Amino acid sequence: MKYTQTPRVFFVSLSLLLVGMRGLQAQDKKQYGNISEALQSSALLRGRSGPASLNWIQEGNQYSFIEGSEIHVLDPKTLQEKTVYSNGGMRFPGTDKEFNYQSFQWSRDSKHLVFKTNTRHLYRRSAISDYYIYDVDSRQLQQAASDARSAELSPNGRMVGIERGGNMYVYDFSKGREQQLTADSTSENGVFNGHYDWVYEEEFGQAQAWNWSRDSRYIAFWQFDERPVPIFHMTNYEGFHPDQVTIPIPQPGDSNPKVRIGVVDVQSGEKLWLEPADTGDFYIPRIYWTSNPDELAMMTLNRAQNHMKLYFFNVKTGARRLVLQEKNDTWVAIFNFYTNVGDMIYFPEKTKDFFWVSDRSGYYHIYHYGYDGQMINQVTSGNWDMIKVTGINPDTKSIFYLSAEASPLEQQLYTIKYDGTGKKKLTGVEGFHNIDMSTNTAWYIDEYSNIGTPVRVGLYDSKGRLLRLLQDNQATSDFVKSHEYAPSELFHFKTSDGVGLDGSMIKPFNFDPTKKYPVVLAIYGGPESHGVFNRWAYNGMHQWLAQNGYIIVDVNNRGIANYGSQFLKIVYGQLGKWESNDFAETAHYLSTLPYVDGSNMAIMGTSYGGYSTTYTLLTHPGVFKVGIANSPVTDWRLYDDVYTERYMGTLPENEAGYKNSSDMTHASGLKDHLLLIHSMSDDNVHPAHTMQLLTALTNAGKDVDLRIYPPGAHGAAYNWQSHLLISTVSFQYLERYLKH
Repeated sequence: MKYTQTPRVFFVSLSLLLVGMRGLQAQDKKQYGNISEALQSSALLRGRSGPASLNWIQEGNQYSFIEGSEIHVLDPKTLQEKTVYSNGGMRFPGTDKEFNYQSFQWSRDSKHLVFKTNTRHLYRRSAISDYYIYDVDSRQLQQAASDARSAELSPNGRMVGIERGGNMYVYDFSKGREQQLTADSTSENGVFNGHYDWVYEEEFGQAQAWNWSRDSRYIAFWQFDERPVPIFHMTNYEGFHPDQVTIPIPQPGDSNPKVRIGVVDVQSGEKLWLEPADTGDFYIPRIYWTSNPDELAMMTLNRAQNHMKLYFFNVKTGARRLVLQEKNDTWVAIFNFYTNVGDMIYFPEKTKDFFWVSDRSGYYHIYHYGYDGQMINQVTSGNWDMIKVTGINPDTKSIFYLSAEASPLEQQLYTIKYDGTGKKKLTGVEGFHNIDMSTNTAWYIDEYSNIGTPVRVGLYDSKGRLLRLLQDNQATSDFVKSHEYAPSELFHFKTSDGVGLDGSMIKPFNFDPTKKYPVVLAIYGGPESHGVFNRWAYNGMHQWLAQNGYIIVDVNNRGIANYGSQFLKIVYGQLGKWESNDFAETAHYLSTLPYVDGSNMAIMGTSYGGYSTTYTLLTHPGVFKVGIANSPVTDWRLYDDVYTERYMGTLPENEAGYKNSSDMTHASGLKDHLLLIHSMSDDNVHPAHTMQLLTALTNAGKDVDLRIYPPGAHGAAYNWQSHLLISTVSFQYLERYLKH
């Protein structure tokens, strides 16, 4: 259900794009000749980002990146660059077939590469692949694993851990053989080790369900028993006897998989199961190796996800101690999908400190703990949210982090000492900064933009000094100079109940303030997500709408992150209520502007944005004349339990909230035009959402428009043609009802 609100971008070459521009001339600037050209311009307007497939190596003193199929390494200290891998002449071992790869990882000593190839996609993050080990010095390539979900070199570089078919293996280079570490998984028994089930992978944000210990002695792994979980069925209706895909996916109130953590000694093969004190239905979303030998940290969450416990286990004896607890009236966050934050807890090496990110003060901040579980101090503080820890240096006792201190519309980089002193802002340009910091915090790459500046990428040292500009995206700037472009503008207003909301607006090409224009509110709106920022606008569909006389608006509704917990968590237990309220409030505000045609407004979105669209139309009829909902949730009882219960609470305790948050409850309220779009192969927001809404609307005597794209996954588009068609249909729907 987590889906970016920017429509899917299909990249084309700059030359094809510029050749295709045959549009009208306006003030000596070109316009788009058709919607296809506009959609293709997203790639050029976005520009090139930072180094592709960036990896910090040599303990953070160098970084590698891809150019074509070559792998290069750059030393930030000398700015010298070298090529460490080239495909030229490389063959799959024992064959004449040219070697290729989809991704790679480095060994800790930077002497070997682990290539992933022949990848077959499974879920959002997981796939079946073959793995090859490449020796950088000898340029020798050898196969390490086939048909595996994951493989990873041990920290000492002497072994490869492998998960295949639900069992764990290790390949020892010195012995030249593979050893099986677990043997209790079969294709029939529903028990598997080392990879997640669908709901853990999707809603806890990880694909590899095992970790090497820092000394390469142990592998800690998850074991799942998903036999209690109900089965979801779907098909794309292809062939003469369509296949049915079956996936165990729990919904609110359903049984979850049974989960436990095992630790295996890779030399002896001895295995130990770690038992927390939790009972009943609970989750184990994260494990971490501490800096103590033989010690593993395990995080648990109760089913309601409002009580987190952190245990330390001795993996030799199984002895445990409870180190930290966090309770909340709503939910305890342990990661954030939207900001690419994989963890809210950090265990630096070579130290007996750890850091926990909590909103206990009303804003997310960093808290410093010792291994005894005693809080040493609160590191950051203030009426602003810390967004992401980008690096920790135990030698200088410094933390680097992104925060919204300057503005909820910005991400800026700061550094601070463990004790909360010496805070310094490192980024100097207003706007949205995305930081990739070296493991030793000596360097970082900053990818940034603002509403007036296309994406720039620079290499900096830890003092914030620019060492090299890596991308200026001059091609984007040149394109904007020669072609019509409508920039994003920021605005702020207060709702009728006195809450300030931030929004962005893209005005039509050749905007005339004496005219009135229809509005398209293009939204997402889900809890913990991020909508409006002070950053460069590059959505080609939005530019096409602007060329055709539309105002495009987004808003940071209640439930959005970066405004503190009160603003964020007001949606708890009542999804849809405050989001739809704020979308309606935005429409009312826009209607007061002299250049807005308040009688011709649309709302549209995908995934949670689809839910925001349908729920707003049903509960605030007449505000928007048109709604376009792609892959919408329509009843939270039909969605997966981990995501839903995090924000709605468990079903027995909040049955009334679930009922009121359902589109079906309000189906009779529809008065406006609604286009529903869905795929029959959507394993995320199941087709049942749209189908049950259609039944409820039919029973209420309400008619809507429907488009089904069977092979597509979440978001419905499955190739360029389907993306183009969905965009065209949506545009034509707006044209039909907002301009006639």
